[in-house]
Amino acid sequence: MTTTMQGSEMFAQMTGRAVEAFSVLADANQKIMRDLVDLSASTAKEGVRLYAELSSSAVEALKDTQSYLLRRQGEMQEAPRDPLAVYQKSVLESVEGTQKAFKLFESNAQAMTRSAERLQVTAEQTGKEIQATFAQVAGKVKSLSATLA
Repeated sequence: MTTTMQGSEMFAQMTGRAVEAFSVLADANQKIMRDLVDLSASTAKEGVRLYAELSSSAVEALKDTQSYLLRRQGEMQEAPRDPLAVYQKSVLESVEGTQKAFKLFESNAQAMTRSAERLQVTAEQTGKEIQATFAQVAGKVKSLSATLA
């Protein structure tokens, strides 16, 4: 009869430890999923931020193009009177427009670089948190299995 009681106690102990282990794994799974959802939300937020920055630059470029075209319309009426002056002005504006375009490309490239850097930092933090969670789970499972032995 005592062997039956010892067997029952041991089975109950093993069952309790298994339930604890599943609980630890469920908690870890929940934390990891929360970390991944946070990473996804941060990525989406960063994407919106980058899109807004690039859109702002595009709107500014469109305004510049529109004003350039309006100026050119006025200059075309003056062209028959002084074609050389119109040509000079056109060349100068072309150079300025090219410089503005390169500055726009540079600022957009810098915005994308900053965005990628922020995403990298967030991804690294999430990776470290997930690694820490796995380390905690490993330690808890080891301690649970050690108490069985």
